[in-house]
Amino acid sequence: MSFVKVEYPRDGVCLITLNRPERMNAMAFDVMVPFKEALEEVSFNNEIRAVIVTGEGEGFCAGADLEDPGWLDIFDGLTMPGIARRAMKILEDVVRTIQEMHQPVIGAINGAAIGGGFCLAMSTDIRVASEKAFFRPAGINNGLTSGELGLSYLLPRAIGTSRAFEIMLTGRDVDAAEAANLGIVSRTVPQEDLLEECYAMADRICGFSRLGVELSKQMLWAGVDAGSLHTHMNHESHAQLFVRMTTQNFEEAIRARKEGRSPEYKD
Repeated sequence: MSFVKVEYPRDGVCLITLNRPERMNAMAFDVMVPFKEALEEVSFNNEIRAVIVTGEGEGFCAGADLEDPGWLDIFDGLTMPGIARRAMKILEDVVRTIQEMHQPVIGAINGAAIGGGFCLAMSTDIRVASEKAFFRPAGINNGLTSGELGLSYLLPRAIGTSRAFEIMLTGRDVDAAEAANLGIVSRTVPQEDLLEECYAMADRICGFSRLGVELSKQMLWAGVDAGSLHTHMNHESHAQLFVRMTTQNFEEAIRARKEGRSPEYKD
């Protein structure tokens, strides 16, 4: 049985599903390693313009696998501190891979996103939640820290410091309705409509310039880290001028609008 399903439900769209529902798609290595490999492969598939990530069953991702995290050959010969650091690196690489993908990644949050699963959700570019979804920073509830896999970096930037601090220091659950109100997700939809909503969003993205979308994703994440408005505007300007001066996309958009048709971008 494959713990990661890769499907192509629409032209230009890839659906990647964490597929261990009996363990709430927890972050065991035999799930996360093939998940990262699938993300990397899809990133360089130039037929794919948008990626959707979801979980099978009742949960999106329950974070650390408390039953059996698994074993990898790279742990051989290491003491526990060394194993722990290697293990964290594997999980951290999943988050980085999502953000570095050429395509926008839409998180279809179908259920519980707990601990590392909360961060996995936050690492996607766009998040849509079903009404059954909820989010929990689990570490603080287990005597650890509430920050893991970038959550204490991503969440304050998404919803502001006071709200993020309150959620992460109390370890409470955030249901789908509150998540939409806070900005953790862009919207909440009925469970049965979740994938269709994400497909519609992906289809719209597919209609734009590949280069324009790819650079826009890079620009948005660069803006999160920008040291100043001046620095970021310079970065934006170079990206905009690059597409404007090296392609005919703008001219095609004007022609298509005048002719009442969808543009066909050649980049």
